[in-house]
Amino acid sequence: MMRVSIVQLESDIGSAYSFTFTTSANEIDLVHETYSIEGKIEVKGSIVNTGKVYRVEGVIYCKKSFQCDRCLEHFVHDQKHSFDESYKKEAEDQNENVNYFNGDALDLTDLVRDVILLSQPLNNICSPDCRGLCMKCGANLNETECGCDRHIVDPRLAALQEALNKE
Repeated sequence: MMRVSIVQLESDIGSAYSFTFTTSANEIDLVHETYSIEGKIEVKGSIVNTGKVYRVEGVIYCKKSFQCDRCLEHFVHDQKHSFDESYKKEAEDQNENVNYFNGDALDLTDLVRDVILLSQPLNNICSPDCRGLCMKCGANLNETECGCDRHIVDPRLAALQEALNKE
């Protein structure tokens, strides 16, 4: 658990506290189907007592292991995720933009897990110039040239292509 005491901040509006945590995916129950976390997760940030809320800002550093969507090879990518959340002591006037807590410490475990899970890229591509797999023979085009004719005709226009080839 990543708990940060706010006892020192409670009485002094404008005061700040910096924190650093090192954890692992297992410690924060971080499991995902399309990637895994390699090594440790490092969290650096600060908490500021604004008078109304405790503002928590920081950065999460981790390494994610993906399978490329184009060539199916595994690759590791360094990730940096920023977060900025507000916390308030449990109250009746609940606002959906503020997280609530009880006690004299903030538990940042859920925040860290959620930031990592929600920062999933839309496409997992090993490099911008990844050529993927041959659609005919399945060869990895980053490693070899297979020699297959990769010219694909739209099936709706196949009859027109055949007519043009006859001429």
